[in-house]
Amino acid sequence: MPPTTPTAPPTLVWFRRDLRDYDHRALSAALACGGPVYCIFVFDTDILDALPSRTDRRVAFIHGCVVELDAALRTRGGGLIVRHGRAVSLIPALARELEVTAVYANRDYEPAAKIRDNEVAAALTASGIAFHTFKDQCLFERNEVLTQAGGHFTVFTPYKNAWLKRLTSHDWLPATTLEGRLCVPKNETGLPTLSDIGFDTGNLAELGIHAGMAGARTRWQDFQVRMDRYHRLRDYPAARGVSYLSVDLRFGTLSLRELVAFAATTPGEGAKAWLNELIWRDFYFMVLDTHPQVVTQCFKVAFDALRWDDWPEGLHAWQQGRTGYPLVDAAMRQLLHSGWMHNRLRMVTASFLCKDLGIDWRLGEAWFAAQLNDFDLAANNGGWQWAASTGCDAQPWFRIFNPVTQSEKFDPEGRFIRRYVPELAKVPDKFIHAPWKMSAAQQTDCGVWIGRDYPAPIVDHTRARTNTLARYKQLE
Repeated sequence: MPPTTPTAPPTLVWFRRDLRDYDHRALSAALACGGPVYCIFVFDTDILDALPSRTDRRVAFIHGCVVELDAALRTRGGGLIVRHGRAVSLIPALARELEVTAVYANRDYEPAAKIRDNEVAAALTASGIAFHTFKDQCLFERNEVLTQAGGHFTVFTPYKNAWLKRLTSHDWLPATTLEGRLCVPKNETGLPTLSDIGFDTGNLAELGIHAGMAGARTRWQDFQVRMDRYHRLRDYPAARGVSYLSVDLRFGTLSLRELVAFAATTPGEGAKAWLNELIWRDFYFMVLDTHPQVVTQCFKVAFDALRWDDWPEGLHAWQQGRTGYPLVDAAMRQLLHSGWMHNRLRMVTASFLCKDLGIDWRLGEAWFAAQLNDFDLAANNGGWQWAASTGCDAQPWFRIFNPVTQSEKFDPEGRFIRRYVPELAKVPDKFIHAPWKMSAAQQTDCGVWIGRDYPAPIVDHTRARTNTLARYKQLE
């Protein structure tokens, strides 16, 4: 009789922020081993228990992605094992139960995630099980783009130039060997519902946000036909100018390599400008990975000595969109309603909190972290430290956005303002950016009284600017 071919041992793929079944580095590597491949996703209570609300759109979005991913894996003979609990305990326990020889996962660069993965790796090693991780959520990571002296970049433009110089078509090749023996334990029960893990559905359906790979593909196809206008429309919140793909990049329902390939090979200023944004994303991953102290400290250490104002009422007014500055308020109300905010407005609102209200950037960062569907620690921290002038390659501290001129420039007709601040709907274009300048008669004519129907400005921008310059100048 011919000798029997030995069967390769089973492996386990741990899905995290990579909720797709194609161009997936960890899944590809596991399938290439030739043995049975199990797949798991954990609703990690170390993360979920820290969320401020049981109606968190992100959890609902992830749940939708998990349901779709499970269905996709089942069409290929497998399925998704879903658990609810502490990943640091569940992953090693399941690996031992399934008698796998290795666990495969794509790398995460957040400090807490790195600690978690080190704990999982130690527990697996103690059981004789390997833990393999792969680069998947960024194109170039930690030490792949360095200065000529071999250090890490702290300024974006030279980083971008080095990134582009290094880029070749090989870098965006999709992961291969996605055929193989997917399987699922015979006694595996159905997926938990949102209520099973203690969460509600929220308003994703009302907002028209479709989770999973199919929703991501629809958004991506829509943006491809609009990309040539991206550089012209991206700063105008009333226009359909941005990609709306940030949540898909955050949870990996699209492959970054696919997006980079398209942007890098598409001619025109729109594709060039959008590729620049994808490079910023890699830049902030690198900064967080190599300087984890930025989670709680200023990248520019000297600015940790800044003395911020303790103003809970001002913070609350900003959070609720009640500052008296229409563009700022419209943006903050958009965030409350939808869990998303236009990128130009993220800069405007962050600058307003730090440099008009004089409030610590960390409080604003925490509010965005709690509200944003696409919250990503690297980008959120990088953006806030940029606005506060405390980060790497941040705007100069003496550059302070004027919320009125920003409004006049980027929402000239007040279309965005009127959508999210409906009490100003009848205010003439002449006053929509600064409605407190209307006379009493004009306020009566348009049916809105400043201070009663809509708040008066909680700060005077000119005076706030003077205070901010003095605050920063002390540290020179």
